[in-house]
Amino acid sequence: MGVLYINNNGNILPNSSPTILPGNRAHLYGDGVFETIRIVSGKPINVENHVARLIGGAEVLQIRVPSYYTTEFFEERIGELVQKSNLLKGGKCRLSIDRATGGTYLPTSNEANFYIEVEEYGSNYFELNAKGLEVDIYSDIKLQKNFLSNFKTKSCLQYVMAALSAKEKGLDDLFLSNDRGNILETSSSNVFVVSNGVLYTPGLEEGCLAGTMRMQVINMALQNGIKVYECSILPQNLLAADEVFITNAIKGINWIGGYRTKTFSNAVARKLIISLNDAWRKKLES
Repeated sequence: MGVLYINNNGNILPNSSPTILPGNRAHLYGDGVFETIRIVSGKPINVENHVARLIGGAEVLQIRVPSYYTTEFFEERIGELVQKSNLLKGGKCRLSIDRATGGTYLPTSNEANFYIEVEEYGSNYFELNAKGLEVDIYSDIKLQKNFLSNFKTKSCLQYVMAALSAKEKGLDDLFLSNDRGNILETSSSNVFVVSNGVLYTPGLEEGCLAGTMRMQVINMALQNGIKVYECSILPQNLLAADEVFITNAIKGINWIGGYRTKTFSNAVARKLIISLNDAWRKKLES
């Protein structure tokens, strides 16, 4: 059904008319941070971790975040849009904090504005993809580690270009790497490699996104007795792996079926997505 209503800094507006004011710095300069939050059975999930990363990113950008920007505050605002949109099952939410309008590269204000939109999503709970994804490595742009790397800023062109390149090559996604050749993430997801029953994922200190689903999967793996190591992942590690899967807040876990000449299984990915759904089902029903 698409986005029906949005909340622009406290004003709920229909999506049938303009919802972004002239001079919006996120639109003009990518001056803001955002989160994508999964909605299950009409309720946003894992909001606390999303809001923590959102506020952390805004503070790194030197945006002045009001004290009332709490998990409860945003849960209520998201809930209003969910109810108004009659979104009863699966959905997704995009929550942004942007710097207030004014200025060019040098802002005239560091005050914060928020922007929220919700829309329906095909499935209610997380579903493992039936067919494994086909992926390769994106070589045109290398990711550079800096103090923004762990946050979802609105400067996303490297991911856009990687996604376009994957489509041109007839692939489902592409890995992005740094100057040393270490795999960090894909165009939209964190990366996990399974070898001999052990889980490996790039460490945050290498400059990958501090994914909220990445955090959930690490904790869930440990709860299921699976060892997890945060370390460098090289292309040769992919070729030696038993499984490779990717994670994000909306899709949950997607397994990769093929990387070049290598094919992968999905036993661990399947086990983890069952645990993920069970955990959220219990929370929502309690």
